[in-house]
Amino acid sequence: MYSEYLTLGLVLLLSIIGHNMTVVYATVIVLVLKVGSQLFGVTSAMTYMGTHGLNLGIIVLTAAVLIPIADGTVTLSDMIDSFKTPIGIVGITAGLLAAIAGGAGVPLMQSNPHVIPALLVGTMAGVFFFKGLAVGPLIAAGFTYFVMALFSHFQ
Repeated sequence: MYSEYLTLGLVLLLSIIGHNMTVVYATVIVLVLKVGSQLFGVTSAMTYMGTHGLNLGIIVLTAAVLIPIADGTVTLSDMIDSFKTPIGIVGITAGLLAAIAGGAGVPLMQSNPHVIPALLVGTMAGVFFFKGLAVGPLIAAGFTYFVMALFSHFQ
């Protein structure tokens, strides 16, 4: 019954030790939703976050990435010029692959929820030990999908 709290508390503690405020805030939000659902019997907020949180996060992330276009830091000319440099071409390719991986990751997590703890542990390790960002579970799920599909192809 309390294992969820213990696990979330451990994630919170490790996030504080690792100075990763993004994971601290996310864990606190989830803990508040969990406590609220336990105390008041209202599970709709936690259910909504579980169902729509990923899309909401992607919307906010995409909006943040579009700000340089809105404030004029990045122009249409800059975007066109990105096709002309090696780093621009690599960036376009990386963005394409990340989008494809993310698209494959969502169905993987929905059909195989048992993979989610492994994705979280890998993401947390990347955050804590390599100063990464906690944007990894979705992309990691996509890469996991590709690796599993590759293994299936060669079996």
